[in-house]
Amino acid sequence: MLSPMPVHNEEPTEPGTGEREPDYRFTLANERTFLAWIRTALALLAGAVAIHQLAAPAAVPEARTIIALLCTALSAVLAVGALRHWRTTQSAMRRELPLPGTAQVPLLSVGIVTIALVVALTVLFG
Repeated sequence: MLSPMPVHNEEPTEPGTGEREPDYRFTLANERTFLAWIRTALALLAGAVAIHQLAAPAAVPEARTIIALLCTALSAVLAVGALRHWRTTQSAMRRELPLPGTAQVPLLSVGIVTIALVVALTVLFG
């Protein structure tokens, strides 16, 4: 059986809430994960701007716009998901509950495959 997560302070953070301040290393690791998701979202957003402004026109005039919108939408979903995951993980650590999973990894994979397919179709037929 796994030992419970070490806590920084054995006294509840706020009396009556049952929450305790987790070891600062876990809080910092959670923050680093959040920032990594935000960097991914920013990279997708930068890619959307680059595609829309710098990519050569395709045979299908709306292709650049569609690809840019897909990147932008995936970026927004990842940014919101990163905040949600950070909050739920922090809350679970404070309550000494199991850490929540995330739907972001499969979502990012499906989103990237979708964008890649649209780009491939644009290249093949454009």
